[in-house]
Amino acid sequence: MEAAPAKLPRIDFLYLSEPDMIRAGVTDMAACVDTMEEMFALLHHGDYRMAGGNSNQHGAIIVFPENSPFPAMPKPTTDRRFMAMPAYLGGRFRTAGMKWYGSNIDNRDKGLPRSILTFVLNDADTGAPLAYMSANLLSAYRTGAIPGVGARHLARKDSRVVGIVGPGVMARTSLEAFMATCPALDTVKIKGRGQANLDAFCAWVGQTFPHLHVRVVDSDEQAVRDSDIATFCASVPTGDPSLYPTVRREWVRPGTFLSMPAPCNIDEAMQGDDIRKVLDFTGLYEAYREEMPKPVHRFIPAIGVRWFDLVDEGRLAASSLEDLSTIVAGAAPGRTSDDDIIILSIGGMAVEDVAWGTQVYRRALAEGIGTRLNLWEQPALK
Repeated sequence: MEAAPAKLPRIDFLYLSEPDMIRAGVTDMAACVDTMEEMFALLHHGDYRMAGGNSNQHGAIIVFPENSPFPAMPKPTTDRRFMAMPAYLGGRFRTAGMKWYGSNIDNRDKGLPRSILTFVLNDADTGAPLAYMSANLLSAYRTGAIPGVGARHLARKDSRVVGIVGPGVMARTSLEAFMATCPALDTVKIKGRGQANLDAFCAWVGQTFPHLHVRVVDSDEQAVRDSDIATFCASVPTGDPSLYPTVRREWVRPGTFLSMPAPCNIDEAMQGDDIRKVLDFTGLYEAYREEMPKPVHRFIPAIGVRWFDLVDEGRLAASSLEDLSTIVAGAAPGRTSDDDIIILSIGGMAVEDVAWGTQVYRRALAEGIGTRLNLWEQPALK
């Protein structure tokens, strides 16, 4: 008599709502910075994969046409997109995952965030889902943590003044990361367009870091000038780099660390050899360069993309570009002098979501946080 086929195991996964994510430590910025630093070392050694044949793509995006014969199809307004960002990360993580989100600037009129994000984490062996989680905070904190890793290696240890352009979510998480890595900070300068956003940012700083002195400034120049750390965190429409916030050499004093996680441009003097230009991860920019029509900075507003455009124009040597993952891994120097002027380009990568998502998931699992859901007792299709 033929033996009955073995029963395949049931699959459960953990659902983590936004309150669950908070309980599981998604807003623990110091831990997030440490996790991102660990991730950068794995990037340097090649123990990762992202999308595309080059394994370095930012993700896959759905774009909408200007004119469609289908009246119900979304229009290509600012930030109107759907995007998937998959990755695998090795080391002690050894998980795969994907952030999926839709974005619509009109969401603000509905009382919603511009982007609504979720993240699925998978077992790297079976491919089974481990967790499905709310990801707005996951994404915001891993994004803010990258400037913190940069500051740990590239900012002066005695940095006291940080200047910020754009008082939004990215400004808050970047400041949290700077505070986690540069404890001597005592002053924050903030420049914004709307009074309501400025008031909200100042109130948040007063509540979160009551010892910090907050000063509202009127221009990008005032935010950068006389700052030890400066960062541009403002969202602006892409397409015309001349309209991106621009760093001018005359504003920047010796020793400044410039962290750029948002649209940015530089003047010609900032292209000079006296300015150290650091990419968060070179492979990401090489993928953009391979995939996009030139000049790429029209479409991807990260300053590192502008540097590669300058390389293609013969105005910048590719060898002058440095890599944060190489610095974190100890294979290249970080700050070498108190007078170094260093600008860091931050592009955002799917491996960051996998790293922080795995960390939060494992803490939730250990502490019994979240709701366990069943995918199947056994699959109907065998």
